Amino acid sequence: MVKRRSLGRGLEALLSTETTPNALAPQDGLREVPIDLLERGRYQPRNDMKEESLADLAETIEARGLLQPIVIRPLEVENSQGEEQRYEIIAGERRWRAAQLAGLHTVPAMVRRLSDHEAVAIALIENIQREDLNPLEEALALRRLVDEFDMTHSEAANTVGRSRVSVSNLLRLLELPAPVKEILAQGDLGMGHARALLGLASSDGQIQLAQRIVREEWSVRQTERAVKRYQKAGSEKNLENMGSEKDPNVERLERDIGEKLGASVQIQHGTSGGRLTIRYHSLEELEGIVGHLTRSS
Repeated sequence: MVKRRSLGRGLEALLSTETTPNALAPQDGLREVPIDLLERGRYQPRNDMKEESLADLAETIEARGLLQPIVIRPLEVENSQGEEQRYEIIAGERRWRAAQLAGLHTVPAMVRRLSDHEAVAIALIENIQREDLNPLEEALALRRLVDEFDMTHSEAANTVGRSRVSVSNLLRLLELPAPVKEILAQGDLGMGHARALLGLASSDGQIQLAQRIVREEWSVRQTERAVKRYQKAGSEKNLENMGSEKDPNVERLERDIGEKLGASVQIQHGTSGGRLTIRYHSLEELEGIVGHLTRSS
């Protein structure tokens, strides 16, 4: 039997910003730390910190101060005689960066004496619980939590306050091909879209459909219907040539408008708007369409 690695003091105690005699050494605790003595954490799970989001947080910090301390641990420095103690950020790098933008010289920080395993756990859990990660980053963070601490999906779910099913679904995102994961990381695909794509056995099919979802701004339901049609067909046909998976309400509107105008009508509808196309084959047919429109008005 594989022995699970212990996290020592317990994650709940480690994540707490309250000082307790048993949890802290005499030199540890809540203190103001010069911002230039802090270094980026090795276990930061976030791959992308958007400048606009950081600027917004910096404005809030400038107006109200940094309300939640970051969590840090002392760095071991060789030949440190006469040098100031430096610290590694375990949780709160985004707040640290925003504080720099806000012009702060010090930040409130909770100093902890942590092993590497404890540092990994806190960095991952803090980001997951704060919902600061995109689905792919969260999946990668959970994978590290499961692998590096020999956790089951249920144990990881309990640790981060998620259901076992949601943890398992997130971890399945890592099975997607690299181009799809890149689209997911960029925020062009949502969790629902990605979960639907997992229903396709073909990596090429997943990539083709993901690109089409983004290009035509499909909803999750449209994606699910496309996947079902693909599964039902039972073939590796090119998804780029599949008929558009339109919402039934959009199809009904196409029929109604087409009957009203006596012409072929196509509606391309997405989350940010859409386009209405009316097809005609001659100037005479166009005049008829214009006549219908003017009479209706």
